[in-house]
Amino acid sequence: PAAKRRGRGKRSGRSHVRGPEKVTIGDLQAVLLAERAAILTGRDDEFVACVLKYYTGMRWGEIVGLETEYARLGSIRIEWQLYELDTGELLRCPPKDDSYRDVDLPTWLSALVSAHIARTAPQPCHCHDRTYVFRGKGGGATHRPATVSLADVARRAGVSAGTVSNVLNRPERVASSTRERVEAAINRLGYTRAISAPATAAGAAHWRRSGFATWVFQPAATGWYPPKSPQPARPVPLLAEPWPGVPVRGRNSQGRAEANWTPIAHDLTPHGLRHSHKTVMAELHTHEVFSHERIGHQMDGIGARYTHVTAAMRKELCDQLTERWHASLDARAALNPRSPVAALDAILQSHLKRKKGDDPKIVSQFSPREGISPLSAHPRKGA
Repeated sequence: PAAKRRGRGKRSGRSHVRGPEKVTIGDLQAVLLAERAAILTGRDDEFVACVLKYYTGMRWGEIVGLETEYARLGSIRIEWQLYELDTGELLRCPPKDDSYRDVDLPTWLSALVSAHIARTAPQPCHCHDRTYVFRGKGGGATHRPATVSLADVARRAGVSAGTVSNVLNRPERVASSTRERVEAAINRLGYTRAISAPATAAGAAHWRRSGFATWVFQPAATGWYPPKSPQPARPVPLLAEPWPGVPVRGRNSQGRAEANWTPIAHDLTPHGLRHSHKTVMAELHTHEVFSHERIGHQMDGIGARYTHVTAAMRKELCDQLTERWHASLDARAALNPRSPVAALDAILQSHLKRKKGDDPKIVSQFSPREGISPLSAHPRKGA
């Protein structure tokens, strides 16, 4: 110590490496973000992935590279990731810094992932011949907004999907008043029959980081689509019902829109969900050694050498995350007890049944306009 030169005088060298602070969100914001992402793509994959990322702090490559054999009851084993090269190829490799670990899942989150796997019945991808929990948008077109589905038309018209199918294929079997209502919904939503084709494009089996962030995550977080020549940045055009809005597709979508989403968080990125989970653990006073292990960091110092993660620590965090999840469902159900996202709608209905009789105000607090704004009130970008 005596021989070491002391640092005297004015300190410098920090300003040039300073960057903007990472944006984080809370529990209700995470539910709303995941719901919007699923609405934009027209499927439940994005809802489950965003919720899983927020409540585990997994890295993007670990989410994309999560194989079904490592999604276990009560935990997820981080053994591999998919790393995206500059060429667009997805390389299956060990997690960053060899951060192999088991991530504990609360019972409800483990059930959400298991139900997703059972519902989607994933098959081995053509690029790695591995079965992954999540898949990309078919055909490699992650940047293209999802088309309106038959179920969207049915919800809009207030009929079953079978009735919509009859209107399209056997209109003589449907009453004229019902047929007119369904046809009006078809015109309003811009529904067109999809032509199925095999997903043969390179990378169709997996999300692309930039495509997901730009065309799914950012519009869900801000309510705005990014600029794409020749179009400037523009609000996501919505029909107000069912809440929280259904994207309008087809020509003159902005002209036919009734509302748009208010921002959840500007400048939020997918990696911000990892920061959010670390922040949640700090709020819950999770022990630092366990907090580092959970997100795959290595803690230095004597504390890391002499402090060890225990089963009690793991159980306590899972219980705390469960309490926060239930509180976020209370808040989401207070906005609207239903959701156009099938996975979330089933969760809300189950949650409300458990709450029935305990909190009678949970449904009466419903505000159908919360979270969307009239078309005339589009915020300016960056506002």
